[in-house]
Amino acid sequence: MVIPIWFEITSMIVLTIILIADLLLIKLRPHIPSTKESTLWVVFYVALAMLFAVLLGLVGGWQNTGDFVTGWALEYSLSIDNLFVFVLIMAQFSVPRRLQQQVLMVGIIIALILRGLFILIGVAVIEHFSPIFYIFGAFLIYTAIKQAMPEGEHEDEAKREAFIVRVLRRRIDISDGYDGARLRTTVDGKRMWTPMIIVFITIGITDLMFAIDSIPAIFEITTNGFLVFTANIFALMGLRQLYFLLGDLLDRLRYLHYGIAVILGFIGVKLILHALHVNELPFINGGEHVEWVPDINNLVSLGVIIASMAVATVASLIASARDRRNAAVLER
Repeated sequence: MVIPIWFEITSMIVLTIILIADLLLIKLRPHIPSTKESTLWVVFYVALAMLFAVLLGLVGGWQNTGDFVTGWALEYSLSIDNLFVFVLIMAQFSVPRRLQQQVLMVGIIIALILRGLFILIGVAVIEHFSPIFYIFGAFLIYTAIKQAMPEGEHEDEAKREAFIVRVLRRRIDISDGYDGARLRTTVDGKRMWTPMIIVFITIGITDLMFAIDSIPAIFEITTNGFLVFTANIFALMGLRQLYFLLGDLLDRLRYLHYGIAVILGFIGVKLILHALHVNELPFINGGEHVEWVPDINNLVSLGVIIASMAVATVASLIASARDRRNAAVLER
């Protein structure tokens, strides 16, 4: 079934209002959210995504609901990886904890803008150049291999951030300390930028890198631009609260990158299989579709995503608990 245009417009208006309200709430009440508050917000946004899925099924067909839920689960899983880098950025630039909500919200808005642009470009490219699925698939498999072997990854992030800081400080005047969430401040009568400008630029670059990874992945689930964008919105909306909810737990999720690697690798293979199934390249099977290639449905994809994240999380928590027991034994 085709999704009615009135539903798409209404959904985008409502989601925009929710995002603006969330931003105003942070602006008017800057604080460090408690575990209870963060949990309630995460539950609220997950429930909101499920409510949207049900409404989508009622007006646009349950096939679209399945595509949305699978895409949302994929983007939500991949967005958790963002949290590790956000922790690094906050620590690297010593962002006060009470300001981190605002920083994360700005980062989410930047991510939505960048992903929106990538989605528009992606939909246009797919419509006119179906072999792009081969490129997307190969790129995701390469990314999966990098995820599975992350040694030195955080050091590379730190080096990139240090490079950004050096370049910006040579070009513009930046104060040594923060002035609340302001981007501009006055020091000894001179107008200067605050370190917050560096934080926002770094987060923007980080969001761009994650968009390059995640958008090709969700295009394997669906090429419907509306479903792709709404899946990204719902995945990112609760990311800020998830950051505070997980907190120190992120350090214990040592095997999470393996789960993400499995997901990216699976989606990459699925993309290549799909590319073969709709093949138009003359040097592959004479330019004809490869009919014997299996077409893996999205329910299987959803199962792989959930299972990969569950196994990686449980294995990480078991390993962390074992390490704590061993440390306690040694202390005795």
